[in-house]
Amino acid sequence: MAHLKPDPQILAAPHWGTPLTPVAKRVMLLGSGELGKEVVIALQRLGVEVVAVDRYPNAPAHQVAHHAEVVDMTDREALAAVIDRYQPHVIVPEIEAIATDLLVEIEGRLQNGKALQVVPTARAAQLTMNREGIRELAAQTLGLPTSPYRFADNLTQLTEAAQAVGFPCVIKPIMSSSGKGQSVVRGAGDLAAAWDLAMTAGRVEGVRVIVEGWVTFDYEITLLTVRARGLDGSVETHFCPPIGHLQVNGDYVESWQPQAMPPDTLVRACEMAQAVTEALGGLGLFGVELFVKGEQVWFSEVSPRPHDTGLVTLVTQTQSEFELHARALLGLPVSVSLRSPGASRVIYGGVDAQAVMFEGLANALAVPGTDLRLFGKPESFVKRRLGVGLAAADTVDVARERARAVAAAVTVTSAN
Repeated sequence: MAHLKPDPQILAAPHWGTPLTPVAKRVMLLGSGELGKEVVIALQRLGVEVVAVDRYPNAPAHQVAHHAEVVDMTDREALAAVIDRYQPHVIVPEIEAIATDLLVEIEGRLQNGKALQVVPTARAAQLTMNREGIRELAAQTLGLPTSPYRFADNLTQLTEAAQAVGFPCVIKPIMSSSGKGQSVVRGAGDLAAAWDLAMTAGRVEGVRVIVEGWVTFDYEITLLTVRARGLDGSVETHFCPPIGHLQVNGDYVESWQPQAMPPDTLVRACEMAQAVTEALGGLGLFGVELFVKGEQVWFSEVSPRPHDTGLVTLVTQTQSEFELHARALLGLPVSVSLRSPGASRVIYGGVDAQAVMFEGLANALAVPGTDLRLFGKPESFVKRRLGVGLAAADTVDVARERARAVAAAVTVTSAN
């Protein structure tokens, strides 16, 4: 096989100096949870200076970044002030609750002689910060198959929308993630409670909701899709092996990679992921969620950033989803090769406490082929993710058993 010789001029194009010096490459992360923490680590390994911003102090990514800031990111003036203070070259939104109109306004602005980059783009951040924009892009503009859906601004509209799509249906705030504020409604009598939950438990209170008709599927996948520079400087699209996952009340509990799929169905899934990510544009990693039944594929959602189900890639891929995101946004080459089948299992807090203790770590890591991540969140809730058990094995089934064993071995107790 002929060896592809890289063009040294192309590979030399991205360049930056040492962190905390005038020639550093500065990246600002908006949102500093457990996924952002891994992105910060990946960026720091590439010699990038990182500013981590979140709404509360001591967030996971705050603990590993060069700079930490506490800002209400929906407050346009406060967000503009912190951006002006640090003059980042790149802004990476990690959550939905951001004043994205500001990002649209300042994208491309010169920062120390270079155009400010929003990852993947400010438009993508704005469209995907709520389910309305991305669903209409997918269904109406791109013509991708989706579940039937309606939007509602009040309980009366919600009732009409639910009747239109039929029961059971799924009700979600248009601005939320990880199942927050989400309900499965099986009859009209459940609508008022679902409305109240959506109004109070989303990323931003009081926003409208999307009502989705029920899709009967065999399984759902996350197809991590990467837009990165090729050796000739053009943007190329790469697909990680599909990730299967288990959700409870809309919240990720377990994931595994690869999810077995018929080849033709996987091709269709890749075509849909490419269509939506090309429409959003820019560079970086996207988590494209799809429903699959037989050979039929439906588009569900897309996140223009690493996905929680993709935590499994920490043990499965040569480059994790976080390394892929960091490399892509910096204009560096990527590899989506699979190293081993693997699985992840969430470790929940189990208690409401300001500080917690973790026990059983030695027993957890005694399971062959395993690892874990404790996120370092400063406060525990019963259903808050505080960590994840990880496992690699020769088969997905064995990896899932091992990941469950890791998670089960870790116990969380209040330190108060």
